[in-house]
Amino acid sequence: MVDFTQRSSEVEIMDTFLGTTNELETILQDINRVNRLLGGYSITLGSVFELLEKNNKESYTILDMGCAEGTMLRKLALAARKKNVKLKLIGVDFNEQGLQLAKQYSSDYPEISYLNTDILKTDFSEWNVDVVMTTLTLHHFTDEGVIKFVNRFVDIAKLGVVINDLERSPVAYYLFKTFSLFFIRTEIAKKDGLLSIRRAFKKEELQHFASQVSNVSHYIKWKWAFRYVWVLKKK
Repeated sequence: MVDFTQRSSEVEIMDTFLGTTNELETILQDINRVNRLLGGYSITLGSVFELLEKNNKESYTILDMGCAEGTMLRKLALAARKKNVKLKLIGVDFNEQGLQLAKQYSSDYPEISYLNTDILKTDFSEWNVDVVMTTLTLHHFTDEGVIKFVNRFVDIAKLGVVINDLERSPVAYYLFKTFSLFFIRTEIAKKDGLLSIRRAFKKEELQHFASQVSNVSHYIKWKWAFRYVWVLKKK
């Protein structure tokens, strides 16, 4: 039986991926298909625009930590165009192959730029970042890493932080197992998807992390399908 009482410490295959760019592209297509079918993008988009709507600026700068091939940034850019909201979008990731794909896919999005850098060590003060967002990235870190990264996000952001990540749940685990039989082609995406759920969070764990972040108000909401959106607003 799978143990869901504690977060798994097993490392996901994608965290040490050594395959080709074409292989990475196929895996990311699988991950994006899951997000599209299960509503994962709308959670982040709605929360980001909720933060922006409560402020009155001519333009906003948003940083996406763990942007992969940039799908969330492009969806945000399209939504902003429809709303006539001017955005400057920055994608940050460690994986150079993913960033190569991101730049290739984003050629029609002049508002998006990409950086291969360590967010913990980089000075973003000149960028005047309004919102930091991250989607399905936080669960890759240990508890200590989560606290360190979230505090860093809060330091960087002038308005707030939007985190979209998974709930650790046996129901989510076994539903994903069934779902993957029909909608996921690559074995890596299947295996990492299940491990991601085992590495994910309970609400009380996110609340514990939040108690160690200062200068913010926050809320955590459960969303379908087995996601949490955690929004931290700067005081």
